[in-house]
Amino acid sequence: MKPMGAIPAEFQGVGPLIIAGRSAAEWIETAGSSPIFVYDAAIAAARVARFRAAMPKRVDLHYAIKANPAPPMIAALARLVDGLDVASGGELSLALAEKPADRISFAGPGKRDAELEAAIMAGATINLESEGEAERAIAAGQRLCTTPRLAVRVNPDMELRGSGMKMGGRASPFGVDADRVPALVKRIVAAGVDWQGFHIFAGSQALSAEAIIETQAETLALAGRMADAVGVMPPLVNLGGGFGIPYFPGDVALDVEAVGAALGERLAERAGSLADTRFAIELGRWLVGECGVYLTRVIDRKESRGEVFLVVDGGLHHQLAASGNFGTVVKRNYPVSVATAAYDAPTEAVSVVGCLCTPLDRLADRVMLPVAHPGDIIAVFMAGAYGLTASPTAFLGHPQPAEITANTGQS
Repeated sequence: MKPMGAIPAEFQGVGPLIIAGRSAAEWIETAGSSPIFVYDAAIAAARVARFRAAMPKRVDLHYAIKANPAPPMIAALARLVDGLDVASGGELSLALAEKPADRISFAGPGKRDAELEAAIMAGATINLESEGEAERAIAAGQRLCTTPRLAVRVNPDMELRGSGMKMGGRASPFGVDADRVPALVKRIVAAGVDWQGFHIFAGSQALSAEAIIETQAETLALAGRMADAVGVMPPLVNLGGGFGIPYFPGDVALDVEAVGAALGERLAERAGSLADTRFAIELGRWLVGECGVYLTRVIDRKESRGEVFLVVDGGLHHQLAASGNFGTVVKRNYPVSVATAAYDAPTEAVSVVGCLCTPLDRLADRVMLPVAHPGDIIAVFMAGAYGLTASPTAFLGHPQPAEITANTGQS
């Protein structure tokens, strides 16, 4: 038997699973079929409130919509956060439906000319990833007779220790190497653009408050040095994010309050060249990851060489991350449950496998669960971020699952 991660506190309880006041079976009945994703926006709203209480007042909160671009989720969070961060022209369109353009920033390498033009015409901030992209954005502004709003994404000298995905301290397709940033900023300021500041992102999915505190301190120091070298105050410094969530056995939730207290101290000591700068933290999975549950129905129960397999109607084509095939080196179990099981149901060691013709399609590997049979519902937790849109949905041609967002605050 292998361990699995802890079920988020909002879903813990005795007896069958309840999500946003309704049972798993009721949600599937509402959708008309399984599998489905259910997102409880009230949980995400509580994360926003916790962030506000923990962080200094001068720090804005941005939602990175790539984590979960479901339109009802974007709409629910757009009312609560200060900005939306996008990474494609498609995400830009979704964001513009919910937030003024001057509250939207556009990052990501390989922006097409049409995407640059759309962002410039709308008035969104473009986080430049290279000198070449800067020249294309300046040229696009001239063609359109519109002043671009441009920031520079910095490839910092440091990385975020303990992060699941490191994005600094090395050669990278993301951002401009820190030592080349001042010259680029001087170039774009001289071109007459509306310079918006720096975007400095060192890594993601970190659970160590100490590592994030250290990285934020280094980020502020780097921003101050670059501002001194440029000679112009940056209006905004996006400090990146990196806040992780506890997916796996042994993971401990991030102490956000400690991060906020330390950031307040560092901001009080910041360089004079950042005296009037605003700051932002950009979060995705920390806001929405724990609010989502993937529900999939057991269609077969089989035994093979002494092991029990629950075959479900979903799989990695909807939840690639839970199968261990999305950025993890060692495959570990997400938290799962039998959503329909009674509190006193007998348990057994089982593997939960999907309906795809590949051995990679395994949502839980030899975990202890209540005894389940065809018709029962399996819940995969931590499904609110990098779920459906980060999965190979076209693989083998299975139907798309529904996505339902509850508690959005709209009638």
